Amino acid sequence: MNYLSGAPVVFLVEGWIILGISVVLLGVKAFAFVTSLLPSTEEYEAAGKLAKIAWVLILALGLLAQVVLIGFGPIHPIQLGFTVAALVFLADVRPAIAGLRRG
Repeated sequence: MNYLSGAPVVFLVEGWIILGISVVLLGVKAFAFVTSLLPSTEEYEAAGKLAKIAWVLILALGLLAQVVLIGFGPIHPIQLGFTVAALVFLADVRPAIAGLRRG
């Protein structure tokens, strides 16, 4: 079968796109996990956020799930939940802690 004539090319392109999205999400989760390790426990408490150990555990499990379930695509329910958690950390918790350092 010729993969350059017809529907199989669509599936090949789709597979590369899904792989690309999965790799980007892996990078986002790895970045969130590493940056969750840097602030002290007191900084999390001063910002009024969930405890450091909770965020580190959530983000570590998300990173692990991304690696283990990479073949299932980025819309697997477990991956979606952990992606939301990583994005919440990066959009809410990290800036709140950074604001304490500046102020």
